[in-house]
Amino acid sequence: MNRPVGIEAMNVFGGMAYLDVRELCDHRGLDMPRFENLLMQEKTVALPYEDPVTFAVNAAKPVVDSLTAEERGRIEMVVTCTESGIDFGKSLSTYLHRYLDLPSNCRLFEIKQACYSGSAGLQMAVNFVLSQTSPGGKALVVTTDISRFALADANAVQEWAYSEPSSGAGAVAMLVSDTPHILQIDPGAYGNHAFEVMDTCRPGPDTEAGDADLSLMAYLDCCAGAYDDYARRVDGVDFRDTFSQLCFHTPFGGMVKGAHRHLMRKLYKAKPAEIAEDFETRLGPSLAYGKRVGNTAGGSVFVALAGTIDAIDLSEPQRIGLFSYGSGCCSEFFSGVVGPDGAERLKSMGISKALDDRYRLSIADYEKLLSGDAVVRFGTKDAELDHDIIPGAWPVAGKGDRLVLDTVAGYHRNYIWV
Repeated sequence: MNRPVGIEAMNVFGGMAYLDVRELCDHRGLDMPRFENLLMQEKTVALPYEDPVTFAVNAAKPVVDSLTAEERGRIEMVVTCTESGIDFGKSLSTYLHRYLDLPSNCRLFEIKQACYSGSAGLQMAVNFVLSQTSPGGKALVVTTDISRFALADANAVQEWAYSEPSSGAGAVAMLVSDTPHILQIDPGAYGNHAFEVMDTCRPGPDTEAGDADLSLMAYLDCCAGAYDDYARRVDGVDFRDTFSQLCFHTPFGGMVKGAHRHLMRKLYKAKPAEIAEDFETRLGPSLAYGKRVGNTAGGSVFVALAGTIDAIDLSEPQRIGLFSYGSGCCSEFFSGVVGPDGAERLKSMGISKALDDRYRLSIADYEKLLSGDAVVRFGTKDAELDHDIIPGAWPVAGKGDRLVLDTVAGYHRNYIWV
């Protein structure tokens, strides 16, 4: 008999400020039919005093604070999953360990594999729990990524094209244990597909490069290949009937739509009307939060999971199929079951309200941030952050539960609660 394992608690943090992407596209003069294919409404914009650490801690704090002292003491592993690291050696997890006041007997490390990193971290945590090397032990897995566009990083704004409105920021915190209230993983039910490809990459700490067409083809290949491997391992699975809902890695909604169409045609030779109806029913709910924060890289598929759980009727348990893709590349299709208890627990995190409460940036605010003058870049030795750069965004009525970057001294980042 398989032991229960999966996500016990979960939270999504979508930052402190956002931009209306339709306003941005109008401002950039982008082609509106192409914009509509993004299926985007808003994008989170990281403020200069927000970084991958603050995003991660602010996502994880409500999860950790909900635990008893005894439960907190059983967190024995902290895994940060990111392609937005701040140091080639020191992991983000060390900062999380400090600011979340976690026990000293923790295993701390970081995973980097583009947008697949979050799923890699989850599977590592799942196998830690299943191994029973420390019965009752829990693992905290946090995905955290930010995209910052700066005028200094491009010869012309047009070079960013449609990646600018879809690139966002966000973090997802997942507590993994043998009491999987949110998502009970189907142990052994997974499929992988991987090969070397130079679709998108970060060749420098503050540099992103890629081939959008190649990335789309790799994504489609991996979606089909990972599902085929899943079907090889799991007897009797049917893509259409086995999964009540689907959650895919979501660079933008249109890419998910294309992958779903590709699978439905490949597996069933489905017609356009059937494909469209199935997409709206089984994948439409997964876009609920993604279309408000943009591409969150390693956390994207879990932002989709949270959106699904908060958007659908979960009066009865439902099986969800998840597809994760990371450029370069590695992918995985896996599954799990969600139910009424998980829906109630996730709603208590107030994810939607937190997104509603973000500060709405004007185009002028956004252009000011694009100058990049106040951004603490990778390898900054000393800095003092300007917390008044966008006065309206600063949480003047803070409750002491929001972490922000304050200074950097000798490469060491110092944070404060506001």
